Amino acid sequence: MSPRIGPRIALTLGLVALAVPFAAGAQVPKTEDEKTIYAIGAAVAQRLKQYNLSPDETKVLLAAISASLAGEKLALDPTAYGDKANALAQSRMAARAAREREASEKFLADAAARKGAQKKPSGLIYLETKAGSGESPTTVDKVKVAYTGKRRDGSVFDSSKERGPADFPLARTISCWTEGIQLMKPGGTATLTCPADLGYGDTGYPPGSGDMIAPGAALQFDVELIAVEKGGGAEAAPAP
Repeated sequence: MSPRIGPRIALTLGLVALAVPFAAGAQVPKTEDEKTIYAIGAAVAQRLKQYNLSPDETKVLLAAISASLAGEKLALDPTAYGDKANALAQSRMAARAAREREASEKFLADAAARKGAQKKPSGLIYLETKAGSGESPTTVDKVKVAYTGKRRDGSVFDSSKERGPADFPLARTISCWTEGIQLMKPGGTATLTCPADLGYGDTGYPPGSGDMIAPGAALQFDVELIAVEKGGGAEAAPAP
């Protein structure tokens, strides 16, 4: 392995090579070995999504892999490009995030225009949908919530409905929740609309692929604050 090609890139290319027999849906895996190789290919595809390859660029990638496996002369020296892979990934992710931020502007404006909505200096848009009672939580408390998370198109990316309510220290969550849930009282419900900077920023989630949450995405959460454990999160460090 050339010292100019990092271990992650070398591993990724090596695993992609294993997946080539099933490229473009040409073959359905039948044996356990084939299924394992197929699973490896799917995992590698997740890693490659950070490059946001077009269909034509995907063909270029597969052509290089095929030539390498066949022992053919390559069109260029790959060691000369090892250092450029991370830069390409970063630029592609940044461009994707910029497009998503622009597309989110109307979604955020519409949320802020809803009757009763409050736009906070941080950019959080808070809309109480049912008043609670009692004492609001603080960052040293632990909270129990039920929630549904939606993308700007209304599609659900996460929900506690099947798993049951979530318990966590309030300081150990995204900034949108840390701020928004402190405005709630037990028994209350609210809609929290979060610009990207209060959510998952320009990395998205999972980082590097953004399959669940796109880089630069604004999000919306319908949250019910079920209970507050005062001081229950006092030992938790703030979320990174």
